[in-house]
Amino acid sequence: MKRNFTFNHNPLLCERLPEWRARFVLVALLLGSFALVGRAMYLQGVNTEFLQTKGEARYARTLTMPANRGRILDRHGEPLAMSTPVKSIAAIPDAANLNQQQVRDLARVLEMEASEINRRLSSERDFVFLKRSVSPAVAQRVADLKLPGVRAESEYRRYYPVGDVTAHVVGFTSIDDRGQEGIELAMDQQLIGKPGARRVIHDRRGQIVEDVQSIRLPQDGRDIVLSLDAKIQYLAHSALKQAVQQHQAKAGGVVVLDAKTGEVLALVNNPTYNPNNRVKLTGAQLRNRALTDSFEPGSTMKPLTGALALEMNKVRPDTLIDTNNGRLTIEGATITDAHPHGIMSVAQIIQKSSNVGSAKMVQSIRPEEMWNMFDALGFGSPLGTGFPGEVGGRLRPWKHWRPIEQATMAYGHGISVTLMQMAHSYQVFARGGELLPLSLTRVDAPPLHGKQVFSPEVAKQMLAMMETVTQEGGTAPQAQVPGYRVAGKTGTAYKVESGRYAKKYVSSFVGLAPASDPRLIVAVMIDEPSVGGHYGGGVAGPVFASVMGGALRSMGVRPDAPAAAQQLARQNATRPAGDAM
Repeated sequence: MKRNFTFNHNPLLCERLPEWRARFVLVALLLGSFALVGRAMYLQGVNTEFLQTKGEARYARTLTMPANRGRILDRHGEPLAMSTPVKSIAAIPDAANLNQQQVRDLARVLEMEASEINRRLSSERDFVFLKRSVSPAVAQRVADLKLPGVRAESEYRRYYPVGDVTAHVVGFTSIDDRGQEGIELAMDQQLIGKPGARRVIHDRRGQIVEDVQSIRLPQDGRDIVLSLDAKIQYLAHSALKQAVQQHQAKAGGVVVLDAKTGEVLALVNNPTYNPNNRVKLTGAQLRNRALTDSFEPGSTMKPLTGALALEMNKVRPDTLIDTNNGRLTIEGATITDAHPHGIMSVAQIIQKSSNVGSAKMVQSIRPEEMWNMFDALGFGSPLGTGFPGEVGGRLRPWKHWRPIEQATMAYGHGISVTLMQMAHSYQVFARGGELLPLSLTRVDAPPLHGKQVFSPEVAKQMLAMMETVTQEGGTAPQAQVPGYRVAGKTGTAYKVESGRYAKKYVSSFVGLAPASDPRLIVAVMIDEPSVGGHYGGGVAGPVFASVMGGALRSMGVRPDAPAAAQQLARQNATRPAGDAM
């Protein structure tokens, strides 16, 4: 059946279009085509970088090649810190298209939350770590999952072979191998090295199939050789640990210096920590007390103020001083001795550790002159070792000193120092009045001369007086070392808490040996001993004897004590001793 359609004649439909419009559309289409062809030719023939970059982004990556952090060695080349290769699990977020089951499997192997893995995989970065420093077994289990875009990367983990023995000197690094404490932090720039880079091609599963090129080879960090002697460090660590436990003390520290070069041969603190396992690390364990904590040194200051009086010709070793039966009142405050005496020579004041005698020796010395001596010895400012957190102690300006303050500073009260500063100051008695700078790194060419603080004659006189401290009648017979002549000084000082002296003590001993030609300086500090006495001679003296004897024998230093002195040392080994406050 045929249908008839009727159209309404619209004049617009019947009107002819202008010919220029058709030509315009044709030209526009041709120009657009030419533009597209030109752009394609430009990108493929002239400016190829754009398409190549987009293409490479889908199959190529630039990966970091980690540099091996430099080792930290003792003076004999024994490693104290080194880097060992480990595996870390990483991912390329764009390629890691994991379903939820794969995420759960990966979370179970890595012992992580699935939500944490999803969060890391949603990163816009080209490369992310999922877990650092995993065991080889875990790395293999991840590889067995064959997950796209997930793989094991080679890294380095810091390892400390001697653990807690050198922890406070060496320090430790973060998970990213950056120094956080100790030498690791102080010399981070020398140790860290420069990472390299390499271009790789990966497949659609994110697995590397080809190394294209090494863009930049990694540069390993520089090794640091410390002045520490690992054997002496261990001796000091063991002796200090035993003493802190025996006296149930709060803390302690030991410093051993080479009197000839100014090198630090040992530096230990207790409590300490294991840098290989820092899960339960506390602030008290971290503190390198020998450099970061100051205390009033007590009687260990007496040889220094006594040497100043000798240097200024105020007294001689045989000058007699009336100690008034151990009591002296200045400005309404009374200075007392632990053991009262009458008239004593300067040598006896050092041997018996008289506070009154020491205070009287400095009464004729101007405050400015005494302050200058303290300043020359390095008190009141950091020693400049470069160790993080090093403090300078407390030395008030001399213009504000009252007579009673000057008197108490003569026997180590009213001034605060670090254990390292105290050990350093005794170098003047080992080197004929000279003071060399300290060094935590090995010194192959020490300076021939240091800063002259006292004359050689005064240093020799005081060294002889300090030798009597460890002999019969002195305050530290337990500090004697069989086979060697020892010179030193005990210290027992009240602790300051909230601006007042508390019934708590700091026991210390600083000494040198062999006295005939000092080679080593050992300083010992025991903080708050609570069992077995609190005097420096009985608490710190035995630690000194143990460390000094072992160190001298380890270094092969020839004995200088006659047989009679050795017998006396054995007799006095168990004799109790005390010293003035």
